[in-house]
Amino acid sequence: MSSASKRRLGRGLEALLGREEGGYEPSSLDTGDLLHIAVDQVDPNPFQPRREFDPAEISALADSLRQHGMLQPILVRMVGDRYQLIAGERRLRASIEARLHEVPARVMELDDQRVNELAMVENLQREDLNALEKASAFRDYLNRYGGTQEELAGRLGLDRSTVSNLIRLLDLPDEVQDAVRSKKITQGHARAILGLADSEQQRAASVRVITENLSVRQTEALVATGEPTPPRARIRKDPAHPDATPAGGRAPHMIEVERALTERFGTSVLIRVKAKDRGQIVIDFNSQDEFERLTRLIQA
Repeated sequence: MSSASKRRLGRGLEALLGREEGGYEPSSLDTGDLLHIAVDQVDPNPFQPRREFDPAEISALADSLRQHGMLQPILVRMVGDRYQLIAGERRLRASIEARLHEVPARVMELDDQRVNELAMVENLQREDLNALEKASAFRDYLNRYGGTQEELAGRLGLDRSTVSNLIRLLDLPDEVQDAVRSKKITQGHARAILGLADSEQQRAASVRVITENLSVRQTEALVATGEPTPPRARIRKDPAHPDATPAGGRAPHMIEVERALTERFGTSVLIRVKAKDRGQIVIDFNSQDEFERLTRLIQA
């Protein structure tokens, strides 16, 4: 399959989920019949990468469904005499909480591999799907269907390095992975810790990141030199320029925003503050595929 065909598949899957207008080719995936089906006739998606769902988010969505109904159908397929969910688990859970008896559903004819891919595409752009859930979904897919990381990245419309970097997180000790899941450290911290030689060093670094509240850059320095960069001296801010700091220093909240953007986009992000209310946000990309991925994230 050519790289262009792979990208079309990823975009076609996203189009089914309502993320794109146009770009969906009926020849790549059938649209399926639109029906209203009973919620108790729908079984879960066995390939769902998400392990946890925010109860407050589901409750808010249920309130919306009570008022407006379900505007976007879930996607299902027939398995035996029942329906199996392909995409839309949040909406299905919310419809059950809202005590809806029926929901609109588009019935697809897809094999397991396509269902697995569609489940990943549905969740990849959501911020609350943690890095290890994504990594596990990628690894399980490759174990089940074979192929290379580059081929999987192409089918999902991602850069190969994104898939590779996420899967590498599964090499970390359980304690470090737990710290990522509980958001005690970020994906950026975890990627830096992978640079250490053995699991004991990685555990120790993770503990130090948490206890000393190290930034990703300080963690990278810790891995490279054994010590984080010296903590910045306390800086007296100029009220006229709250985001500017003397001697090239940087405001802590700007560093935190930069870290959050780096985590969100999966690539290096630099914020340059030039003066009050002026500056630049620089987002790195290393290939055309990564540029397209970042463009989709920005436009989402």
